[in-house]
Amino acid sequence: MINDKMGGRPMRRKQKQTKPNGFLYWLVSLVTRLVAKFGFRRRVLRNEIKGKKGPFVVIANHQTKLDFINLFDLAGRPLHFVISESFYSTLPFQKTMDRLGMIPKQQFQTTLTDIRRMKTVVENGGGLVIYPAGLMCEDGLSTPIPAATYRFLAWMKVDVYVARATGTYFVRPKWSKRNRPGRTYMDVYKLFSAQELADMPVEEIREKADQALLFDAYREQEEHKIKYRKNYDLNGLEQVLYMCPHCKTEFSIGVKNHCHLVCANCGFQHTGDVYGFLRNTGKVGEEIRYVSDWSKLIYEELKKKVEDGSENILTCKAEIHMVDHKKKRFVPAGRGNITLSGDCFLIEGEINGEQTSLMIPTNSFASLPFQPGKYLEIQGGDKIYRCYLEHGELVMKFINMIKIYYEISTTVRARF
Repeated sequence: MINDKMGGRPMRRKQKQTKPNGFLYWLVSLVTRLVAKFGFRRRVLRNEIKGKKGPFVVIANHQTKLDFINLFDLAGRPLHFVISESFYSTLPFQKTMDRLGMIPKQQFQTTLTDIRRMKTVVENGGGLVIYPAGLMCEDGLSTPIPAATYRFLAWMKVDVYVARATGTYFVRPKWSKRNRPGRTYMDVYKLFSAQELADMPVEEIREKADQALLFDAYREQEEHKIKYRKNYDLNGLEQVLYMCPHCKTEFSIGVKNHCHLVCANCGFQHTGDVYGFLRNTGKVGEEIRYVSDWSKLIYEELKKKVEDGSENILTCKAEIHMVDHKKKRFVPAGRGNITLSGDCFLIEGEINGEQTSLMIPTNSFASLPFQPGKYLEIQGGDKIYRCYLEHGELVMKFINMIKIYYEISTTVRARF
């Protein structure tokens, strides 16, 4: 048992009840249905879990923070949602979440206890909902899905459904402080039967699951052409699109008059519209219509530098926060240097009044929880270190480098 100084109590929690409170779940379903209708303007295309009896698993894509709202009421029965430990630990109503059957776990880390709890749900005939990507996207592109997900689906030995949300990214982009109401879609359908999974190679499970879950919100928007309120407002997007695609200068992109992304170095300028697309309104450079394509260019440019060794280490000073379990929020715990190098993070500094040097492996991290321009969360065991970087503009570069190292490591493992 580990004593957590931030809360004065052990980190180990009591085992949560496995059966949700039906009446409470029904009440919350009424609320989420209203939010889905008026906040997300949800339209359900298919709903193959409605009235579904017996155990099953739902795998859902993750475009925005409140995606679960669009799925919460669709089965007509209580479902167990797997949620992030960080989100759960900072809520003032954890007991309510427990009574709703929520299962908190560290993102990109799955312990034997986590697996047992999820397995218990289906063994008891329940419905389990997981978001394999673990994080909502920052640029309209899916976060990488951990490779262990596909083996997990095969091991569960129950029917698997997909819940695919479309348009929710534009309602509340990760980089924006603004809600942008507009039409969204939810499509829920069976992907695998239990029998199919029993006979299917893991690689085939991966191919079909990826095809169902992975997305590019901007290319989907090209098909639907939905107007979202003030979708032209690009404030915050400069933290994601931090490199100019024309002159390749980093951290030169700023926002002008809410709707223009401008490079201070070369004058490259793109302007947003109500559909979320970009137009070249400057005098230099080629037009990049999709935010997702601009983000890919930044990723590939950094990947080249990582692979040729010209830039494979990132470091920055940071204020480190940890969860206070009594206050149910992150509070300052110290300061230190954060270094990402290869397959590990190194945190050096004073934490909780003690000089600390922590090395945290990143092999299993497809990404990290973060807020563009502000912080990233490094998870080591049952601890979460929320690091507010002294230079907030580096957050997205850290995240891109984590994704690059994960891509490289999974490619290498796939060869053997």
